[in-house]
Amino acid sequence: MNESDYTYSSIPNDVALKIASSLAVTDLSCLSCCSRVWRDLWGSDCLWEPLFKQRWPLLYEDVLKDPDFKGCRGFYIKQHKEMKDQADSVIKFVEKCLQSESIQVNDYLKAIECLKLMGFGFKDVQMLLLKPKLNVLLNLVGLHYCLNILKVPASDVMEALNSSNIKNRQICIKWWKLGRWFYGFRMRDEFHFRCLSLEDLASSKDDEDVLGVLQRGAIHEVLQVQISIVSSRSNAWA
Repeated sequence: MNESDYTYSSIPNDVALKIASSLAVTDLSCLSCCSRVWRDLWGSDCLWEPLFKQRWPLLYEDVLKDPDFKGCRGFYIKQHKEMKDQADSVIKFVEKCLQSESIQVNDYLKAIECLKLMGFGFKDVQMLLLKPKLNVLLNLVGLHYCLNILKVPASDVMEALNSSNIKNRQICIKWWKLGRWFYGFRMRDEFHFRCLSLEDLASSKDDEDVLGVLQRGAIHEVLQVQISIVSSRSNAWA
């Protein structure tokens, strides 16, 4: 027995499964190259079934009823690739809409609607959109989708931001509101400007409901909403 085989055999099966289940799909593939016993674990449904059930619980129930179902590992990897392709389409859409490191709220809301139509779950967003290498505005799309559409608890979203090392990334929100009427006269339009971290938005540390403004978009009393990166040099409204 070589050293890597011995190392694995010294670990209880439940601990080994816990270690493996915390890895991304690509890392699991790398794990299978470490030794024969790790490769056997990687190919076993005892690892992939709980990952599959956790990530796509509704799909899991349907797939088990399929008489042609051939195992969780192959299906999980296939489904992950499909979700990644869909996430890439949303990423390309947002990047195409960016103007001077900012995006208009209508395009922002379209990206969130795309995630909803594609049936993205919390794990999909965490793995594919809450990543430090992506534009922070894409991180914001994922965060907003999880909190307002999926209704994921804020504590879980905070944990995801922390594990991805993106909680301190900053965004700016600007919006104009119609001036209020006062004794038959309409007052000047109100300009609002907020700079917040993703952590602030997830933990509701801000004193205004910024996510609520983003969710409603430019309707009723709100004339225009623009979302930008803090480092953006552009202050103009498109």
